[in-house]
Parts: sequence; C-alpha cells; structure tokens
Amino acid sequence: MQTSTEELLRLLDSTRAELRRAVEAVPAARRRERPAEGRWSVAEVVEHVAGVERRIVEDVVAPRLEELRAAGTPAGPGSGPVVDPALLERLLDRSRRLTASASAQPTGAVDVEASLAALETVRAALRDAIVATDGLALAEVVLPHPVFGPLNLCGWITFLAGHEARHTAQIREVAAALA
Repeated sequence: MQTSTEELLRLLDSTRAELRRAVEAVPAARRRERPAEGRWSVAEVVEHVAGVERRIVEDVVAPRLEELRAAGTPAGPGSGPVVDPALLERLLDRSRRLTASASAQPTGAVDVEASLAALETVRAALRDAIVATDGLALAEVVLPHPVFGPLNLCGWITFLAGHEARHTAQIREVAAALA
C-alpha cells in the first residue's frame, strides 16, 4: 500500500477513535441533553457528523474515486504528505464559528448509537474506495468546497477527518458543560 493511502487511512482511523472516546465519556443518559439554548447535544453532534460524512462520501468523494479507479491514472512519483496541516488547523479552530447548512442541521430524532452505526457504514465504504484507488492520482481531481475552496480528493478526505475532529472537540465542550 502506498504511503499516501496509509496516511489518509491513519488519519481517518485516529479521528474516529477520538470521536468514539469523546462520546463514551458522556453518560448515555445525558447524550440527548443540550448544554445550553441554541447548542447541540452529543446526539445531535454525532447525527450531524454522520449526515455530512454520508453526503460527502456518497455525492462527492466515492463517485470521483470510482471514476479515478476506472481511468486507472497512476499518481506521480511524489512521496510527500497528502494531509494538508493548514486545512486541519482551520477545521480545528473552534474560535471561528461555522454554521451548518439547513440540510446539515440535526433533527434530534436520531440516537447516538444509530448515528455511530451510520458513521461506521459510510466510513467502511470510504475506506474500501480509498484502498481500491491506492497508487492513483487522487491529488489530480479537484472539486470546490463551499467554505474551504478547491480541494483535491486528498483534501476532501482530510476535510472529513478534520470535520469529525472539530465535532469531537465540540462533544468534549458539551461534556464539560454538562459535568
């Protein structure tokens, strides 16, 4: 497996593990509780993350990875990192509030376990698609992001991990507020 593929998979795995740890740190009985008016509960945060990841994987990343796999365009000889630390830093900056689009707002009707199960399903599909395109030119496929501008497929995958990490921090903030 290419170093770039391993780097992306490690990032996705580490952010998922952190999300799970953050959720598990909140007592199950309090996961639907909002810490304040206008703030999301843990269940709502996880529902949001699951919905965003599903839409991005199904509508943006997976179709482009499949096109790339079908074309078989090999990556160039570059061996540098594929995860953009500046993008991750921007995503993790919780001092800058980002407002979710109407379609990304949680309904509050989904429990944490159902959202986590949905996340695992979509993440498995994403991992399979990434592995299937190992060694192909992910950096050559660029698509616009509404907030972060043009991102190549590595950037979109980094975005998914960073989005999850951003909301993991939010879950920790909710846990602290509920304590």
